[in-house]
Amino acid sequence: MFLQKIYAGEFDPGLFLAQGPVRDENKIAEIIARYREIFLRTAPNPIENEGGIPRELLLEMGGAGFFGLSIDEKYGGLGLNLWEYLKVVEGMVKIDISIAMAFLAHLSIGVKAVQLFGTDNQKQRYLPPAASGEMIFSYALTEPRVGSDAQHIETVAVLQDGGSHYILNGQKAYITNANYARGLTTFAQLDPNRPGWMGAFIVETGWDGVKIGREMPKMGLKASSTAAIQFKNVRIPAENLIGRPGDGFKIAMSVLNYGRLGLGAASSATMETSAGDMLKRASSRKQFQIPIKNFQLIREKIVRTKVNAAVSSAMTDFTAGLLDRDPLMNTAIETSHCKLFGTTRAWDAVYDALQVAGGSGYLKTLPYERRMRDFRVATVFEGTTEIHSIYPALFAMRRISEMVNLAGSARSRVTRLLGFMIREIKWPTRFDDRVMRKALDEARSCATALRRLLSLTILIHGKKIARGQIADREFLLRRITTISMYMFGILALLSRISGKEKSGRLTTAELDILEYFTEEARQARKQNSRVWDSKKERLGTSIFNEIEREIPLDG
Repeated sequence: MFLQKIYAGEFDPGLFLAQGPVRDENKIAEIIARYREIFLRTAPNPIENEGGIPRELLLEMGGAGFFGLSIDEKYGGLGLNLWEYLKVVEGMVKIDISIAMAFLAHLSIGVKAVQLFGTDNQKQRYLPPAASGEMIFSYALTEPRVGSDAQHIETVAVLQDGGSHYILNGQKAYITNANYARGLTTFAQLDPNRPGWMGAFIVETGWDGVKIGREMPKMGLKASSTAAIQFKNVRIPAENLIGRPGDGFKIAMSVLNYGRLGLGAASSATMETSAGDMLKRASSRKQFQIPIKNFQLIREKIVRTKVNAAVSSAMTDFTAGLLDRDPLMNTAIETSHCKLFGTTRAWDAVYDALQVAGGSGYLKTLPYERRMRDFRVATVFEGTTEIHSIYPALFAMRRISEMVNLAGSARSRVTRLLGFMIREIKWPTRFDDRVMRKALDEARSCATALRRLLSLTILIHGKKIARGQIADREFLLRRITTISMYMFGILALLSRISGKEKSGRLTTAELDILEYFTEEARQARKQNSRVWDSKKERLGTSIFNEIEREIPLDG
């Protein structure tokens, strides 16, 4: 919603400067300490080698309250607000993500639809066992042939028996927690002739017709459960429909906002850990008789990781603040940016940490290779990097097209779009500090570039993109998304720094990080402000065509 307003020409200082929720730091620290104690006592390597978490450990984690972290206290949970929950995610990921995935996936996406959209009866029936860990939840959306294009899933639920039951048929793939779960938030088409008119259902794994597949061998997250699920004539009571008929897609997307924030928090934690590891290793490891921390190329890796961690954390916190005020607020663009920026930059960080460690980084006895394996799937979870590189641009184009009203003659459309493109954006916020003022100016420049790019894209390619013909426009869409992401990163940092300035807690290091990222954003804006593809991008198309001719697909 915040970025949508900026696209429309409105900067909302109320959202920008709003304070976050009250936070119980002691409670957060106690939960993380509890997780650390269990982790150190349970010997994670054998768990990873066995490919699963023993039942007794799942019960212990349930008894510790981990499966109810963000579930309301009246249902037996710990009642953490969103900000507190994400800080717990950060703390746990710094210790180990693989074991924690069981309850993080359960809370971030598995049971979230019941919390957000469930009836009182559904909440009273399912949230208490979810909070205790007695009923672990999975989020069942992805299918063997359908991933990010969720509107076209093939699982179908048909209302029968006079409206008392739905009959569910289909299959899901790559479902986290599948073999731990007793509850599934399952999405299905309600009418195959109306793609996207979906239902969200609470399905219990013990029902007839529900079949959980074998564990899928994975590159990382070995302690996490991942399997396929089949549904054959499963009878779902009508009262287990979450929301109204047809609301399924909206519910799925709302839930994924929270999943993406969880990945943003995990990414920030991974980068913080990697930056610390790099500094320690670079201080002790010597080459040419001096510590390698004295070399610019090593320092660059550490600085880049620290800056990216700060930006990712600020973006995630800012978006969490929006959702804390309104849990159903449309934050699709903000959470998409959190996910894309966080996971791609964290992947760079785990690579750099292994590189700085040198040959020892390749050993299984040290955490680097496991961290790489465990984190790698984050760039695929909750929408791939490629989807999030174009989705915000498509979303913004759709909103602007609705707002400008492109009906009428071609001449009138051009006039309205040009008027929209040159309309001045009023940014009432001002800063006295030079670095903060410069950063706000760069964010405003990004907003101006975005309005120009979006307007021209609608003008030149709007009809093709509206018809879904985007394959040969993805470079342009990625450029738009890149500028938007940098703008959001600057504004999220500014929002955090502004709060610290008012409370007297602002440090010079934080201003340096803001200035560093502002300069990076300026360079990115200049590189991505063109409507037409670059020569390199056009040559890539020609090279691909040659590759396709040279390599037989049936060989």
